[in-house]
Amino acid sequence: MHVVDFNCGINAIQSGEVAQIPATPIIDRAWDRSQSKQAMSGNLDAITGLFKAHGPGKILVVTGAGISLASGIPTFRGQDPGAIWKRDVTELGTFRYFSQDPVGSWRWYLSRFAKTVGAKPNPAHTALVRLENFCERQGGELLLVTQNIDGLHRQAGARNLIEVHGRADRVRCPSPGCPNGAPAGSLPRADFDLEGFLAAPSPATLPRCPHCRAVMRQHVLWFDEFYDSHDDYQWPRVLDAAAHSDAVLFVGTSFSVGVTDLIPGAARERGRPVLSVGPATTTVLPGVESLCARAEEPLPAALRAD
Repeated sequence: MHVVDFNCGINAIQSGEVAQIPATPIIDRAWDRSQSKQAMSGNLDAITGLFKAHGPGKILVVTGAGISLASGIPTFRGQDPGAIWKRDVTELGTFRYFSQDPVGSWRWYLSRFAKTVGAKPNPAHTALVRLENFCERQGGELLLVTQNIDGLHRQAGARNLIEVHGRADRVRCPSPGCPNGAPAGSLPRADFDLEGFLAAPSPATLPRCPHCRAVMRQHVLWFDEFYDSHDDYQWPRVLDAAAHSDAVLFVGTSFSVGVTDLIPGAARERGRPVLSVGPATTTVLPGVESLCARAEEPLPAALRAD
């Protein structure tokens, strides 16, 4: 496991000390209900106020698995019955496991993420697109950074989007120097016929790189990899947004990976407002004002209130 101090903020970003941050969860924070009651605002004024006050500036929105729950995709660490994280997959979602057992890795991904196929954006996704439009009309900018690989923000029409953990609809070659691999290469998953592998999973039926014949891997950030390991993760843009945004809104995230540790600290150091929309089991962080609700409820309501 990589050991990194995530209690870093704007000074560390500006000095370049966070050029490499692992995706590995560092701690498992316990939910303190007494703290949660103090943190929850219980109304929509905070969301509408944030966009009215900072719409002409730069707003950073960070989404996690909770925003896609209403689209039928289970969360990783949430308390919903189908949460993937409950199944102890920290070892499966790693490059190490892929290297040791590529057949097992592919079988796991194809089974666990089958629900992303055919999933449609829900009202929370479309509300963020409308909020992006609102900011643009005010002369400002909304940057959406999603930890999700399901592509639903793209389907909804988000334009200024960073898929910091990769994409489920693409794969790439793991071989160093291959044009279909890091730092910039990937290929559509649809280019590969996976029916043979699904019918008879084996090394012989694994999808292979058309350039070098290596076994293809998922185009996602694994838990033992760094955010700057592929250009598509756009990590420099994330760091820039953390250092310069006027306000931050988290939606449906459990604050359990590097990017969600880094951004709140940077915002606190600069005295910028940070809001979080999530269920009652969402982790509460110092300096983060939380609204207790599922994502598909308050975001569309905030638009109506506006």
